[in-house]
Amino acid sequence: MSQINGCAYCLDMHTTSLIKKGVTPTKLALVQAWHEAGAVFSERERAALAWAESVTRVADTHVPEHDFDAAAAVFSEKELADLTMAIGLMNAYNRLAISFRRAPDSALAAKASV
Repeated sequence: MSQINGCAYCLDMHTTSLIKKGVTPTKLALVQAWHEAGAVFSERERAALAWAESVTRVADTHVPEHDFDAAAAVFSEKELADLTMAIGLMNAYNRLAISFRRAPDSALAAKASV
């Protein structure tokens, strides 16, 4: 979502957090091209990414039935509701960070050390 929305602050925050949790830089870099990344992402990860794209681009996609059916095939009703809430919340955070010109924390740290 943050890639779609162009939120540098959120991309920086999530990248830093996920690297600390052991996610490889290669996997993080391939999020933008997850459709072509093959087995890098699990079936559930691919389903979550597809759902996140459809919901984030709701003005264009209107979240079509086939997107819902694909997500519902992999996630329980509660999981899909939780995932959709997380997507909506992240989209709201993106809009706040972008609107208020929030710079990535690592960019601030890099400036401070110069």
